[in-house]
Amino acid sequence: MAQLALGLASLGRPAYINLGRDDALPADRSVEAMRAQCHRVLDTAYEAGVRWVDAARSYGLSEDFLASWLSDRGYDDITVSSKWGYAYVADWRPDAEVHEVKEHSLARFTRQWQETRNLLGDAVSLYQVHSLTVDSPLFDDVELQAAMSNAGVPIGFSTSGPFQADTVRRALDLGIFSAVQSTWNVLETSVGPALAEAHDAGLKVLVKEGLANGRLAVTPPAPIAETARELGVGPDAVALAAVLRQPWVDVVLSGAASPEQLLSNMDALNVQAELPSMAESPEEYWTTRAALPWD
Repeated sequence: MAQLALGLASLGRPAYINLGRDDALPADRSVEAMRAQCHRVLDTAYEAGVRWVDAARSYGLSEDFLASWLSDRGYDDITVSSKWGYAYVADWRPDAEVHEVKEHSLARFTRQWQETRNLLGDAVSLYQVHSLTVDSPLFDDVELQAAMSNAGVPIGFSTSGPFQADTVRRALDLGIFSAVQSTWNVLETSVGPALAEAHDAGLKVLVKEGLANGRLAVTPPAPIAETARELGVGPDAVALAAVLRQPWVDVVLSGAASPEQLLSNMDALNVQAELPSMAESPEEYWTTRAALPWD
C-alpha cells in the first residue's frame, strides 16, 4: 500500500489556497509562530509513523522550518523531497498581490538548488521541477536537463493544470526523471492513466492535492460525507483513502495545517470504501482551483 507523507505548502508561508486552513493555524502568522506550528505538525507526523516530508523553494520558509526541525530532533530516517522553479515573492505578506513567480531556467535551477542545499544539505533525497507543463522551456533546454541530471540526487517533476497527462508523457520521453508528483483526487482523475504508465516505467509516483485543496474535507460530495459518517471518520480520510487505493500510487501527500488535521488524514490508512465516480472535467476542476482565494 502507498505511504502517507507530509507536504509543507500550508505550513511554510502565512497564506495559501487550501480551504479549512484558516482555523487550523494560529491567529499569529509571524515567522516564529508558523515555525512552531510546522514543528508541531512534523512531530505529530513522526510519532504517527510518517517518514517522508515534501517542501519547495516557493513554500515560503518551509525548507528552513524543516531544516531547523531536523537539526533539533536529530532524525536521520526522513526522506526529504523539495522542488525548484517557483520563487516566493510575497515577503511574508498574506495580502500580497503576487505570492510566487515561476521560471524554468538554468539560472533559476542553479540558484535554487544551491539555496536548498545550503538549508538541507545531504538530507534531500529527491529534487523536483515545480509544476512542469507541456510548454515549459525545460523540454528544449539541454543544458538545464544536464545540470539537473548532474545534481547528485534523483530528480523528478510535479504537474498541474488540465493537461497533466500530456506533461507526464512528454517528460517520460526525456528519460531523466525518477519520480513524478501530480494532482489526483476523486474530482480530478484525468492524469491517472499517465501516472500508471510512469509507475510501470519505474518512476516513483507521488500524489498531491488528494483533498482538492481542502474542498473534499470542507464541502465533501454526498457519497464521501455519507461514507465518513458510516465509518466514523472525517471526509478527508475517505477522500485520501480513494487515492491510496490506486495501484500506481507510491506516496500520498497530506497537506495538513495542524496536528489534528494530520491525525484525521492518517485515518485514511484504515479506510476501505468504494465510492461512485464523481470526477469533474479537467477544465472545470482547474478553473475552480484557480479561483480559490489565498488566505
